[in-house]
Amino acid sequence: MASNIRTQPTIGSLDTVCDHIKAGHASRHDKVPAVVKRLLNSWSTKECYEHISPVSIPSHDRIIDIVHQARRILFPGYFTTTRLHAANLEYYIGQETSDLYEKLSQQIVIAIRHDCRRNNLPCTNCEERSQQMTLAFIETLPAVTAILATDIRAALEGDPATESPDEVIFSYPGLLAISIFRLAHELFTLKVPIIPRIMTEHAHSLTGIDIHPGATIGEGFFIDHGTGVVIGETTVIGRNVRIYQGVTLGALSLPRDAGTRLRHRKRHPTIEDDVIVYANTTILGGETVIGRGAVIGGNIWLTESVDAGTRVMLKRPELIYANGHIG
Repeated sequence: MASNIRTQPTIGSLDTVCDHIKAGHASRHDKVPAVVKRLLNSWSTKECYEHISPVSIPSHDRIIDIVHQARRILFPGYFTTTRLHAANLEYYIGQETSDLYEKLSQQIVIAIRHDCRRNNLPCTNCEERSQQMTLAFIETLPAVTAILATDIRAALEGDPATESPDEVIFSYPGLLAISIFRLAHELFTLKVPIIPRIMTEHAHSLTGIDIHPGATIGEGFFIDHGTGVVIGETTVIGRNVRIYQGVTLGALSLPRDAGTRLRHRKRHPTIEDDVIVYANTTILGGETVIGRGAVIGGNIWLTESVDAGTRVMLKRPELIYANGHIG
């Protein structure tokens, strides 16, 4: 009768050869240099994009740190680990603001140099320009604080689901997106390259709310819920405007060369004071004006102007109720 006992392989037999020795024979590492050469060739044709230059590019991570630091200044005590009180508030804000100045001026000078290199421009007085831009931005912070206070009040007045400004500041994605937009807009107005867009796209990634830093938005702006909101570069929004999730304030269909031919032209709508735009509505076109006090219902598609005080609603759809399976 045959035995079921299996004999163990002896040490040094083929079965005990270490896996990494077998893998070494299968390695294709020698094929990698050929791929590297093809990558280098693709960049040398200039059909692909690279940033191979002694000129640095702004740091995405440091710009995000600047956003967080600016919010600590705008909302003292909310996003800090330091316990603030009257005796140390001036010291804390002074320290944070001075540090913000240093960090931002470093990134702005890098952005200016990068912009000059990218566009083949003569780069002169980069340091002086960055210092001037940074100071001008720092000087806007009191006004930004004041307008954000109106945005918070708009949320408190317009949303019965919240009970305190703390809840709005801590948790509302709409206020987060608006806060970052208002900071980025000041830098955009000062013609700081690339940094404003990095800031608002960071807000976009966090909240699902896409606001171009070039948009003009008045005080008392409230985005309720917010996910899917898009506000284009040349949009103009008046005071005390409220919009809901899924609203698009965009441009009409653009030609292939729109990136060069239509740049700096008004492509997005104007929303006047005291307008409400409900969920999933799309308003398009640079000549489209939604008049003061208008109310635009949900799921509307608009490419033409609306008079002041007008209510725009869809005709109520016919609902069908059926018993059992539909089919």
